[in-house]
Amino acid sequence: MASFEKYNQDSDHPPVILSQCTKSSFVQNPDCDEIVESDKEVVLHQNQKWKSSIISCLVSLISLLFTQFTLSLLPLLLPFIILLLLLPLSALLLVIVVGLGRFCKNVAGVRASPPAFVFFSIFYIWAIYIFVVRKAISSFLDIVFNVQIIMIILGLCRIMSSDPGFVTRLSSCHDLFLQSPPSEADAQEEELEVSISMVHQESPAEETFTRHRRVRYCKLCKNYVMGFDHHCPAFGNCIGQRNHALFLVLLVGFAVSEASYVVSAYQFISKFQTSKEAGGKAIISRNLVVGSMLFCLIQVVWQVVFIMWHVYCASFNIKTDEWINWRKYPEFLIKVNPHAGEPQTGIRFINPYSKGILRNLKEFLSCKQ
Repeated sequence: MASFEKYNQDSDHPPVILSQCTKSSFVQNPDCDEIVESDKEVVLHQNQKWKSSIISCLVSLISLLFTQFTLSLLPLLLPFIILLLLLPLSALLLVIVVGLGRFCKNVAGVRASPPAFVFFSIFYIWAIYIFVVRKAISSFLDIVFNVQIIMIILGLCRIMSSDPGFVTRLSSCHDLFLQSPPSEADAQEEELEVSISMVHQESPAEETFTRHRRVRYCKLCKNYVMGFDHHCPAFGNCIGQRNHALFLVLLVGFAVSEASYVVSAYQFISKFQTSKEAGGKAIISRNLVVGSMLFCLIQVVWQVVFIMWHVYCASFNIKTDEWINWRKYPEFLIKVNPHAGEPQTGIRFINPYSKGILRNLKEFLSCKQ
């Protein structure tokens, strides 16, 4: 050590200033050891996270292939049943696959990744279309369908990375939120008297307070979200004030693109109806197309129902979480005076945020921050 310092003094170069961690090579320093151990723990945690993500994606891929394989077996095992009658059996198979996924999660500790399943489903349908179905489709419909798929992929990436309205220390409503955080305990202690006069023409300041008042907690994201509607496992993100309109547009895009695939697949099947005309190779292709078409039909059915629900919520300015758990939030509760002979006061639902359908839709589409 002394010779090293002497070399610095005798040299023409400026003295070398050793950092605390550099000196630890000569003198052991407990603080530097703690830093090194902390870095090792961070790297180990990241490696485990990557490993878990890869395993989840593999499970999702296996689940998708198993689902599509079983769906493609239906027309082979039941060749004389029309497609509409195969739809309930397809739905039953999907329920079984979901049950197997939960079984693997509980027993083996391995779970699938819903966003990965959605991505793999898109690319699987796209591959079946490109290599099989597009032969029977006109050039115009081919271009339209491919553009739809590209837009769906871009929209999916956008909503997965979007901010639904997380409340952070830098957000405008953080101070207001700290003064009156929306906790379930406070909701139970508050008086359940809400005046109907709350529904009135609000000033900009009152609208800001109203939006901040609708901050809800997501247990999966472990964050407070402005205008929280629900947590979407398929998109891997919360749906809140800032991405609710994008979510609805993306749902419509999924339904339209899957309906387009169903129409294209039906045109393909109608051209290759019998195995004698098409041959053995085309039978396999036809079964794959039928299985993927049944999958898309089921998706379209529940997506249309989901779209109708969210249009209803947007029209009346209410969130899915608020509709389900309205008894937890005092602003949705109003006391009803008991009639003669009734021992207790009743509680009735009231929506203080509705301003009329047109204003509600305008507010929904404006995506106010």
